[in-house]
Amino acid sequence: MSGGGLLVAGTTSDAGKSVVTAGICRWLVRQGVKVAPFKAQNMSLNSFVTREGAEIGRAQAMQAQACRVEPTALMNPVLLKPGGEQSSQVVLMGKPVGELSARGYHGGRQQQLLGTVLDCLAELRGTYDAVICEGAGSPAEINLRRTDIVNMGIARNARLPVVVVGDIDRGGVFASFFGTVALLSSEDQELVAGFLVNKFRGDVSLLEPGLDMLHGLTGRRTYGVLPFQHGLGIDEEDGLRVSLRGTVRESNVAPPVGEDVLRVAVCAIPLMSNFTDVDALAAEPGVVVRFVDRPEELADADLVVVPGTRGTVKALEWLRERGLADALVRRAAEQRPVLGICGGFQVLGEHIEDEVESRRGHVDALGVLPVRVRFAREKTLTRPVGEALGEHVEGYEIHHGVASITAGDAFLDGCRVGQTWGTHWHGSLESDGFRRAFLREVAAAAGRRFVPAPDTSFAALREEQLDRLGDLIEQHADTDALWRLIESGAPQGLPFIPPGAPA
Repeated sequence: MSGGGLLVAGTTSDAGKSVVTAGICRWLVRQGVKVAPFKAQNMSLNSFVTREGAEIGRAQAMQAQACRVEPTALMNPVLLKPGGEQSSQVVLMGKPVGELSARGYHGGRQQQLLGTVLDCLAELRGTYDAVICEGAGSPAEINLRRTDIVNMGIARNARLPVVVVGDIDRGGVFASFFGTVALLSSEDQELVAGFLVNKFRGDVSLLEPGLDMLHGLTGRRTYGVLPFQHGLGIDEEDGLRVSLRGTVRESNVAPPVGEDVLRVAVCAIPLMSNFTDVDALAAEPGVVVRFVDRPEELADADLVVVPGTRGTVKALEWLRERGLADALVRRAAEQRPVLGICGGFQVLGEHIEDEVESRRGHVDALGVLPVRVRFAREKTLTRPVGEALGEHVEGYEIHHGVASITAGDAFLDGCRVGQTWGTHWHGSLESDGFRRAFLREVAAAAGRRFVPAPDTSFAALREEQLDRLGDLIEQHADTDALWRLIESGAPQGLPFIPPGAPA
């Protein structure tokens, strides 16, 4: 027997689909329901490696954690990793299968993947009591509906009821709800059961007349009004846009343990990937993380992080254009701490041979680490475990670059020279003991009287945030009605709202 299902769609990108999906997953698992997340197609530079060595969106890995299950490629069969404004790497079932322009993808390749996507969803529904699916963008993208495999395309084929999430903090939520339904075909509208208001501030009673009018206009109810909450601290998608303000969440406001704070500057390089690597630093009491794009902003930083990127050579050029490259070289020479992660590690090396990503061939890098990088066509996707600074470390690797290290001290899979560190490992700072040892080294080199908190558990903080999402759904949504949707599908006889999708 196939398990129940629900598609969480949104009026816009960033309406809160990922958060709502995770919240429903955590609420269900706390009720004893065996539940899994699913997103047919994800566009994100924030990715994760599963235990079987498959690359999926970090949002789906986070949602799997909300479900208390191990993430797999089934949960995100198609991942698009932008390489610029015009093209993306297509990752299918966790493995890269090529680069495609947006026109090439939507012009035929996307529809070819529908069978794979439906098979993955069917397998999950055959294993779990419920599968909570996340849409992408808006289901009313009428220019893309013909080839859609992530919104109404998947809902129609799998007969999934749909709840549309709207961000009321942006304004215009009633028009967005009505317009979303009214631009869908009658067949699609039959599956849209109703709405969820997200990020509401104020007195819900003042909103209720509008919700009643919306019900009268559409024949569809609102399943909950979720209040605005700061600092939810979860891994999100980014597409080509990275909200640098929102990247580091307010997950910890405890005062510093030592006398000083530690200032971390993260270079906001183009096509930044896995910027969640610094979330574990931001969770430490007394660590202040900010994203920077000017060399003068490095002056008072105790640690500079050069993060991962989907465009290593492009990031190198950007660092040089901005004057940040010279500032990083000076810092390294002055023995002031610098950490390069993945693409950031590669730009700190001597040179790069790239016939894969940028196809620029030999490119001189910054020369502060004794590393030469050659880009291989095969992508490295692993979950390494090791030791550094006397502490256990776990991480994950996602890169085409193969590093040849000629000198320096060993550091994870990379190296260290003085106070400059480089590694391909993402997620290493989530290992609590290692993070504390690393921050002690940074503080000593920076001359700061900073002391890491002895008991910060990044895993516990993440669990706490997922429970907050579950609480949001449990306390502010009609969970009985949501469960009826999951179990039985969209209500019968929902009215058609003209004009419907254009012919």
